[in-house]
Amino acid sequence: MYAFTLERPASVADAARLAAAGGKPLAGGQTLLASMKLRLAAPEQLVDLGGIRELVGIRKEGNAFVIGAMTRHLDVGANAEIKAAFPALAWLADHIGDRQVRAMGTIGGSLANNDPSACYPSAVLGSGATVITSKREIAADDFFQGLFATALEEGELITAVRFPIPKRAAYEKLRQKASNFPLVGIFVTQGDGGVRVAVTGAGNGVFRHTGLEDALSKSFTPEAAASVKIDASDLNSDLHATAAYRANLISVLTQRAVRKALG
Repeated sequence: MYAFTLERPASVADAARLAAAGGKPLAGGQTLLASMKLRLAAPEQLVDLGGIRELVGIRKEGNAFVIGAMTRHLDVGANAEIKAAFPALAWLADHIGDRQVRAMGTIGGSLANNDPSACYPSAVLGSGATVITSKREIAADDFFQGLFATALEEGELITAVRFPIPKRAAYEKLRQKASNFPLVGIFVTQGDGGVRVAVTGAGNGVFRHTGLEDALSKSFTPEAAASVKIDASDLNSDLHATAAYRANLISVLTQRAVRKALG
């Protein structure tokens, strides 16, 4: 690990100013600190967001939950209101990585990193959530831009995420046992705006599957999901699974998610 300075701002404005000047924001540190230890990243200045109280918390606003960017996975998974009104989101948060990761990892850090196999991006995209930043609000469909890429500008910080509460929702994944990242994860919602199906772990970033969405909009059943042919041509193939295997997982896990959502 190379030498660096550590800043601990007490407000979003101060943190954004430091980030705009070249400081690297530090949220839960689950990716950044590991990269620094391996000398794959060498920021000269870290901006620790842990002391900014306005970035932590969960509140219900109308038919939506607003979750602060520095809220830990463990707290989302244990929140009684989310468990009652949006259990799929609570289940996802409660099954990220292992307990140590859930105790430190944050929703804002996960989304800003946008790992192609992370769980939270599928919840945000699958819910049609809104990412709130220090500058603006960004719709989920505009936020994710491929492998580790997002719509965030230099010095722009995620402050919260607004999740509309769907009528039905479920998350299913098959974990890669060594890393606990999903080989494939599927987040399905049915709401006033229709059906959304978000896929993580299968490509170069989280994406919506329009074929499954169209089929499930006509008939929200496992059989409708099973009728959709999944194209493997743009899916990942690596030492953990072939593209064809991931395509099959997308189908199987979507069927399970729909069945779970139906209760």
